[in-house]
Amino acid sequence: MPKAKTDLVIVESPSKAKTIGKYLGGDYVVKACMGHLRDLPKSSMGVDFENDFEPVYQPVKGKEDIISDLRKSAKNSEKIFLATDPDREGEAISWHLQALLGIPEEKVNRVTFNEITKGVVTKAIQAPRAIDRSLVDAQQARRVLDRIVGYELSPLLWKKVRRGLSAGRVQSVATRLVVDREEEIRQFVPEEYWTLDVTLARLTKPGSFTARFYGDPKKRELKSGEQVAEVISSMEGQPFRVQSVKRTEKKRSPAPPFITSTLQQEASRKLGMTPKRTMALAQQLYEGIEISGVGAVGLITYMRTDSLRISEEALSAARDYILRRWGDPYYYGEPHRYKTKSAAQDAHEAIRPSDVELDPERVRADLNKDQYRLYKLIWDRFLASQMACAVYDNVAIEAACGKNIFRANHQSMKFPGFTALYEEGKDDEQEELQSPLPDLTEGEPLDRTATKPEQHFTAPPARYTEATLVRAMEEKGVGRPSTYASIISTIQDRDYVIKKEKRLWPTPLGEVVTGLMKERFQGIIDVAFTAQMEEKLDQVEEGTVQWKHVLADFYDGFKKDLTDAEAALEGVRLKVPDEETDEVCEVCGRKMVIKNGRFGRFMACPGFPECTNTKPIVEHMPGRCPKCGSGMLKRKSKRGFAYYSCEKGAECGFMSWDVPTENDCPSCGQTLFKKSGRGAMKPFCINEACPNFLPEDKRGYRKKPAASVEAAEAEAAAEAEKEKAAPKKPAAKKTASKKPAARKTATKKTAAKKTAAKKETK
Repeated sequence: MPKAKTDLVIVESPSKAKTIGKYLGGDYVVKACMGHLRDLPKSSMGVDFENDFEPVYQPVKGKEDIISDLRKSAKNSEKIFLATDPDREGEAISWHLQALLGIPEEKVNRVTFNEITKGVVTKAIQAPRAIDRSLVDAQQARRVLDRIVGYELSPLLWKKVRRGLSAGRVQSVATRLVVDREEEIRQFVPEEYWTLDVTLARLTKPGSFTARFYGDPKKRELKSGEQVAEVISSMEGQPFRVQSVKRTEKKRSPAPPFITSTLQQEASRKLGMTPKRTMALAQQLYEGIEISGVGAVGLITYMRTDSLRISEEALSAARDYILRRWGDPYYYGEPHRYKTKSAAQDAHEAIRPSDVELDPERVRADLNKDQYRLYKLIWDRFLASQMACAVYDNVAIEAACGKNIFRANHQSMKFPGFTALYEEGKDDEQEELQSPLPDLTEGEPLDRTATKPEQHFTAPPARYTEATLVRAMEEKGVGRPSTYASIISTIQDRDYVIKKEKRLWPTPLGEVVTGLMKERFQGIIDVAFTAQMEEKLDQVEEGTVQWKHVLADFYDGFKKDLTDAEAALEGVRLKVPDEETDEVCEVCGRKMVIKNGRFGRFMACPGFPECTNTKPIVEHMPGRCPKCGSGMLKRKSKRGFAYYSCEKGAECGFMSWDVPTENDCPSCGQTLFKKSGRGAMKPFCINEACPNFLPEDKRGYRKKPAASVEAAEAEAAAEAEKEKAAPKKPAAKKTASKKPAARKTATKKTAAKKTAAKKETK
């Protein structure tokens, strides 16, 4: 008897396939396509301009075995369900799968899951739909736009700036935001201003407080020391009294649940995670994790969303959990619905736990450290969004001295509400701590016991962090939720932007390329133009605009700009200025500069080829060397291993794989170290003579093969010795400097062979 055919479900990743397979049972075969199986070719443009911008798709190289396996499974299946991610990209992947597997239009079964739980998966399988061509067209339009810009603009950058560069429709705008901010900082002119504080004491009862000058009586900014002296002079011989006391109750509402951009911002602020890392972990939580006593389950809803909408079932579950755990006073009183921005696509719910009963502590043992931290952040934020407002008692006092008014405020918590669970992080913590105020009454006399004038200068705007750049991109309409992480990662990978001290700085290369783009491709680099293009892509998704019309409108202007730029830059080569450091070359005495190589940034002598001295970039670390007490540096070996060594190098010889901290051991006073890796690590003492000493085998590292550890340590020691012997470098490096010439000869030989082959063909 022939075996009954099963139904085939195709998803994007193996982990999602595993989770969904357990929900659907033996009647279904669930397989992963591992992303796109058909795409534009890498070696050519892949866009037919003569045929109305028709994309030329081909199977992705290296995925032949996956395509073959899916075709076999499709032939043996009764029904084929295309269950890729519920967004434009996922819709396009399903459309390509339909073409590759030869599925007729009437037999297409497209299903999507906003959350991967048994109920949602089984319900979706029972109600398949057709592929949404508007979503596919929006993805095609974006893909072709980015291909045109990348493949036609990048060669110009190769010719005019440096080989290997790339330009992108959105990445160039993101780079511009960072470059423009740096320009603002350079051009910023500080302005002087003053504050004037007085300490006021009660005359009849104990108690004092500090108040700040407000005005006389209208609000007035003090711009100079002369103005401050004038105010102080006007107070001489004048009594102080309490002019008014205002007591009010203030409420603070909880933050809404996460959308993609706010999740990336908060994970950056609170967990120190890059947007790319955040999205990778969120994908794992969405696709499913094996939970003890529950089985495989997707812990959160889909993480690429710009909507604040929450399902009624989730709102009800949150209410029940809050009432049970914290009690009636902590519930908002009714479902708290947040308004989504008018420009949002609103395709999915906000990011929330798929089941609030799976609280972070219950699943902690089944998650790795970073998965747990991110899941807790999402779970806490969602539950807090449905909790009661925090309530504060606010006291505002005005004290008068003649016509001069001084103010003091204090706020104290009356009821914690949602803050019992969660408080939103801030990009710049600058709030001053307020001291409690005495219980004053209007008209009460006061005695001025101290006067504190203080000079200040306005500060330039802060450089972007990854969190604030995501926020800026969202506010300006640059990119979409699914693209923020890749954009920020790309501009750093391309060396247009670097991260120093948690801030994003443009490199000289990024500034040169941005300058060229601003001069010659104003449309591409313009923030408003890019935002308008995103709106047009949204209109394509809605089915109100034809996608090839969007491409045609864009290409006419772009092609003209490209032609004009090539003519204007004929024979011009833009120089990227060297990034000078304070490090002095120990061979020739010049200040070393930053260069880029195959393995990243390094320091080199600007005197090349006369001086070939190079050094790795080092980062100063907190703490002191346990061997000699000198400073500590973070270094990288040629293989990319990070290690920590004494700043004296081979003269001292100390190196460690553990990270020095700013804390000292309470017993021996030496610097404490911690295990390397992401997240917070418990510090320990490495001093063998100390009672707090923690042996290496108890520091939590997985045991490495002895050979690999010895090799890495030998390499680190060799680098230290190399530094010690630096003055002898010129003689040692002379031979090595001939290598590029050897490669050049080889290239000439290859070129000669190719020329000869062409002549033979003719």
